[in-house]
Order: sequence, then C-alpha cells, then structure tokens
Amino acid sequence: MRLREILDQKNNEVRTISSSATCDDVVTELVRFNIGSLIVRDAPSGPVLGIITERDVLKAQAANRVPLQQLAVVKFMTAKLISARPEDDITVAMGLMTTHRIRHLPVMEGHHLHGLVSIGDVVKAQHDELVMENHHMRSYIQGGAGSAIAPA
Repeated sequence: MRLREILDQKNNEVRTISSSATCDDVVTELVRFNIGSLIVRDAPSGPVLGIITERDVLKAQAANRVPLQQLAVVKFMTAKLISARPEDDITVAMGLMTTHRIRHLPVMEGHHLHGLVSIGDVVKAQHDELVMENHHMRSYIQGGAGSAIAPA
C-alpha cells in the first residue's frame, strides 16, 4: 500500500501553526483538534518550516521550567523534517518512523505538503491489508482452487 492511498482514505486537512506562536498555543490547538502534532508554516500555503509535537512541548517545558506562553515554537520545533513521498510504500513509512522514533510523518513531494500520516494511520492501513489478505486466503481455501463461482 502506498502513502497516497492512506492519505486518500483520511481527512487530508493538516493543522498548522505559525513559527511565532508559543508552546501554549500549540497545546491549545493539539487539545482542540485531538491531535499529536502541528506543521509549522507562517502562511497557509507557505513553505513548511518544521513540525512541533506533544513530545517537543514536553521537552521544552522540562528543560526550561517557565510558563508555556514564554516558549516560542520556532525554538522547539523540529526544523529538519523526516518525510516520505506519496508514492512510497507503507513499509518505507514504518521504517522511517521506527528508525527516527517519530509518530507523525509529513508526506511531501519536493516542497509540496500532501498530508501527514501518523503511526495510527500506518497501523490501521497495515491491519486492514492483513485482514483483506486473510479473507482472500480463507475464501480460496474454502472454495477450492480454481472455483471462483460455486455451482447452483
């Protein structure tokens, strides 16, 4: 399964936040939309500057011990994005997420953001694929090889 297929099956709206926002703003948005990360960009169709996740906010708070309103997104976001391409296989996403210990993977083609896949999206897609394969194998075994239509 390709990442493009996963993106086609989900709401492709990617939530963003400005690099000038605060970590308090990040928490507000994460809670508001029940999500775990925000893409950082300063204009709706502007370049992707990075990503900020719940984990980034926790690290910022632990390291600084000041109110979240005093912590700027630009200082704590991950600017060096780990990303995949829409035509990459799901196994590529799984490998990137495992190797880099990340749970949110931007799907990009050049500088164009196609969407964002989470570890949950990847697990669901993998599960759905395995269920379908299992169903086809059971049908094949129960129906006998070569008998696509049972006699009436």
